Amino acid sequence: MTLGSQIAWDDTVLPFQLDRADIRGRVARLDDTLDRVLAQHDYPPAIEALVAEMALLTALIGQTIKLRWKLSLQVRGDGPARLIATDYYGPSEDGAPARIRAYASFDPEKRLTGRPFDLIGKGYFAILIDQGAGMAPYQGITPLDGGSLAACAETYFAQSEQLPTRFALSHGRARRPGGPEHWRAGGVMIQHMPEVGEHVAQGGGSGAGGLLRASDIVDGDGAEHWSRVNMLLDTVEAMELVGPDVQPTDLLVRLFHEEAPRVFDAQPVAFGCSCSPAKVRQSLSIYSAKDIATMTTDAGIVTADCQFCGAHYEFDPETLGFEATREAPEAERPDDWPGHGRGGRA
Repeated sequence: MTLGSQIAWDDTVLPFQLDRADIRGRVARLDDTLDRVLAQHDYPPAIEALVAEMALLTALIGQTIKLRWKLSLQVRGDGPARLIATDYYGPSEDGAPARIRAYASFDPEKRLTGRPFDLIGKGYFAILIDQGAGMAPYQGITPLDGGSLAACAETYFAQSEQLPTRFALSHGRARRPGGPEHWRAGGVMIQHMPEVGEHVAQGGGSGAGGLLRASDIVDGDGAEHWSRVNMLLDTVEAMELVGPDVQPTDLLVRLFHEEAPRVFDAQPVAFGCSCSPAKVRQSLSIYSAKDIATMTTDAGIVTADCQFCGAHYEFDPETLGFEATREAPEAERPDDWPGHGRGGRA
């Protein structure tokens, strides 16, 4: 694999279909995007691993959403790793990159060693899709199950969407000869075509607490195809997933050449955050002047930091909340500010 072809596939998601098995999927490679996600915070190694896995899952799942939609993944638990949250923003137009951001909240006073997933404890895995203004967001939640974030996502799709789904993921720090160390991640997602999900296990699933697994919702030819493709995916090696020596198209041929793989246009991805002064101001609009006073620093300002990208914002407290006595600067006003676009406040 040449350097040029490696760069061409870095930070992309490649959709594919296996025509002989009625299975679709994606291959993802994250390089600079993951580096930038993790560079926003000084996470301990175990938390970095959780964020890297979650970002990769987000890239693989998010590729299916439409232009300008937003997909959010969230894991909450009662352990030292309390929250891992990611957002995937659909491209603004065809050919534009999708944007990914991620954040983790953890207890620095607790021991953060051992298997990363065990640090989450008991909790839930959630997916939310925001289709934009005027549309009700979709949200699905399942308990944590299976020993990894990938397994939790598989359970979610079986339980909430009735779609047999499987992930093979790999991530870590890498260094080419003479180059700096940086993060890389790669993975494959496979999913049986929707009609197979019409079969539902009777009396609960085979997972913990009766949760459904992929094997519970396939039968007949669908089960045979699903089993065969999963056995092929089991042969993939970590270095094949993260590269840089195997192109995603070559990987699909190596794994699934007998299943007639067909690829579609790759989707580029990049690190990106949607925070802005206007959005922070909007989030503070529900507070009274008394509440705003408790947030005001000794320097006479209200500050806010974005958890995802680290951006720092400072505001005049008299312009905040529903009892504001002064108007905000025009550039900081939310889109739904009264009078926005009409030359002043109503």
